[in-house]
Amino acid sequence: MALKLFELVGTDAGRPFSPFCWRSRLALAHKGLSAESIPWRFTEKSALAPYGSEKVPVMLDRDRAVADSWIIATYLEDTYPDRPSLFGGAGGRAMARFLHAWGDIAIVGGIFPLIIADIPNNLAAVDAAYFRQSREARFGKRLEEIMAPRDQAVVGFRKSLEPLRQTLKTQPFLGGDAPNYADYIVFGGFQWARVVSPFRLLEETDSVYAWRERLLDAFDGLARNSPGYPV
Repeated sequence: MALKLFELVGTDAGRPFSPFCWRSRLALAHKGLSAESIPWRFTEKSALAPYGSEKVPVMLDRDRAVADSWIIATYLEDTYPDRPSLFGGAGGRAMARFLHAWGDIAIVGGIFPLIIADIPNNLAAVDAAYFRQSREARFGKRLEEIMAPRDQAVVGFRKSLEPLRQTLKTQPFLGGDAPNYADYIVFGGFQWARVVSPFRLLEETDSVYAWRERLLDAFDGLARNSPGYPV
């Protein structure tokens, strides 16, 4: 299978940490597909220019480039229909589209200020400088100031997970009895945090924590076996 996946890494090329790349990693695993991982760093935008993108994930399927985690998921679903479905049909794809937006805003957006100053610790100097400059310009303050109230802010983040918690009362995964792309959308944010930050987002008694544990073990421990903090 001539698949390749550009993935965001820092000083450790074997420690991919983008939440969006993890969505694609798990989508590939769900489909029973393997892809060669191509490490990519924040300041290597020229490497993606030939594929019409400035950010990862970018997947190469022979002579075709596919950018953006959602587009990659739909491409895999449509191109490899004989393999396990990521969505379980048109209705599932439509609902996953909603979760894609919720995952970006509530999960990735909710986690970002809680771990933002930890991220540069995983980067080489040139990438850390780029990350700091670009994100501090976006937020209008230093990374450390953004993250300073996280011990209080994480309480609000945990409360925001109540829709997920209520769903997990009646089923082990968002996809039902087994995970599907809806789970990978949301899990990608938690895996990102686990890889780059020692900060504990979830309490062990939380059903969301148990759900995350199940996904860490999925596909022979694909996510758990990737380096991360014991949180």
